[in-house]
Amino acid sequence: MGLTLTFQEMGSVFTRQPQLLLLGMALQYTVLPTIGYAISKWWGLSSGLAIGVALVSCMPGGTASNIVAYIARGDMPLSVMMTTASTLMAVFTTPLLTSLLVGTLVPVDPRAMFFSTLQLVLVPVLVGAAVNQFFPKQSVARMRVYTPFLATVIVVLIVGSMISGNVGVVAASGFQIVSAVFCLHSSGFALGYLISKALGLSEQICRTNSIEVGMQSSALAAVLAKIHFPHDPIIVAPCVLSACTHAVIGSLLAGVWGAQTAREEAARAAEAGKGE
Repeated sequence: MGLTLTFQEMGSVFTRQPQLLLLGMALQYTVLPTIGYAISKWWGLSSGLAIGVALVSCMPGGTASNIVAYIARGDMPLSVMMTTASTLMAVFTTPLLTSLLVGTLVPVDPRAMFFSTLQLVLVPVLVGAAVNQFFPKQSVARMRVYTPFLATVIVVLIVGSMISGNVGVVAASGFQIVSAVFCLHSSGFALGYLISKALGLSEQICRTNSIEVGMQSSALAAVLAKIHFPHDPIIVAPCVLSACTHAVIGSLLAGVWGAQTAREEAARAAEAGKGE
């Protein structure tokens, strides 16, 4: 991800169009929590599964969303900044929203979350941006050829590790929670895109907002569930299913959008060639 950015591009999110970042944050912390509340209340879930759905819907953006945004040809600087900002805000928003939705306060360790943000989001992106900015352009271009494949492999490993560690819990949760989690994320992707489109934003921004709203940090939700609800392991099930669900939906959308952009670029290049 960092290899696609420069420090100037990352800073431009705050200096040129800070309203886009604020809009993205508003969408991320209103759309999915609202859907999660509705599902947990009216889907007929058990209390444990309902808490799990609420936890997932209150999470910050996951780092996998940046990978999907890259493949989908979204706005990478905005995607990275939204993930970082939402993760930092999660110190306050996750306990507050979860308390409002399920009536149970889920505390978050601010120090631990700060360092996890540095390790999982900021440091890798900053290193990549430094390589992109200071290393020879030809070398960076050769490296970029392999980044989409590596990004896809990373997503598969993230999802696979969560599922393999919780097979029994997921198997016991039943079809009801599978449908609930699918509805949660598919609605998030759709509303993130449609609301952005209704506001007249560019296709690139619409894709980015769709991905950031639809994909949350399921791993963080699973960790919080295990720490704060150790006596009810079924709460982890929605978190694990969430990782698989949003990865599949996001990957499909990224493939469609990425291919669409590639065709459009090829068509423009062909037209430019004819003009010459």
